[in-house]
Amino acid sequence: MKAYPLELRQRIVEAVDQQTHTNKEVATLFGVTERYVYHLLKLRREKGDLTPLPHGGGAVAKLDESKILILAELVAKHPDATLQELRELLRRRCRLTVSINTIWRALELIKITLKKKPVELKKPARKSVPRSAKNS
Repeated sequence: MKAYPLELRQRIVEAVDQQTHTNKEVATLFGVTERYVYHLLKLRREKGDLTPLPHGGGAVAKLDESKILILAELVAKHPDATLQELRELLRRRCRLTVSINTIWRALELIKITLKKKPVELKKPARKSVPRSAKNS
């Protein structure tokens, strides 16, 4: 989610500073939560301005571009491999253990879709003929 614009942040704090409305009323007036109003006041008190803080980061992807290319090569060599088999091949090749979901997301990223094997119909079993009927 994108941060609220600086102008909106300033208007919210100015409305609180005028003390004509409660913080809850200011929040309702500007369409934000009351908690966000308190967040802005704390930000101004601690940092001195209202600019948004940088993104906090997040988890680092285990499969970077080079490993995704290796995965694509593995799929080309083993087109019928299951996700579990691709995971094992990638573990052997890159010495990297990832989940099956990570393999799935990487394949989606490079636009490789699921190809189901056609179901083979089993032939009906022959009925065995009793021995007494054979001899007749």
